[in-house]
Amino acid sequence: MPLRILCFLLLTSLAMISHAENAKAIFAGGCFWCMESNYQDIDGVVDVVSGFSGGELKNPTYKGNHEGHYEAIAVTYDPATISYDELLTLFWHSIDPFDSSGQFCDKGASYRSAVFTSNNAERALAIKTRDAVSARFPAQTVATEILDAKNFWPVEEGHQDYYKKNPVRYKYYRWNCGRDQRVEEIWGDEAVKH
Repeated sequence: MPLRILCFLLLTSLAMISHAENAKAIFAGGCFWCMESNYQDIDGVVDVVSGFSGGELKNPTYKGNHEGHYEAIAVTYDPATISYDELLTLFWHSIDPFDSSGQFCDKGASYRSAVFTSNNAERALAIKTRDAVSARFPAQTVATEILDAKNFWPVEEGHQDYYKKNPVRYKYYRWNCGRDQRVEEIWGDEAVKH
């Protein structure tokens, strides 16, 4: 077999192995447009999809019924490049963990913050990081929930990569919603703003 074909097969196999080792994390931090943009360009993040999670309703839609669901993102990542713990740090620094009624200008059950964990290791890390936030801000009550992961339902295509497709509207919305201002107020230089 020619060396060129062997190299191609080896690289293809390595790519498949690498792809198979990707993991997924689900976070709810208010507007999924903003959460998606916060994670999209992070080294080790393979893909970010906006959608819904946490509810019982099947096939929720943005304009239709999504009762019981949180606006959420599914982050596909390479654990060899970025850890779940690092993704959690990014999550906390992207949200207002003290708001029990939503996030920033968006209020209501679907805008609440949550970490959806898929196993005991993720749950333990999520609780550890939530406890660290509580310890850092002892006068505040952390409202962010740690929940078992349920089905993740991608939202309609028009909401995927919204910040890229509609940059002016997105920036206007994000600024007027006060998201970046509030995360900077809470987290200072650690705040994630996009």
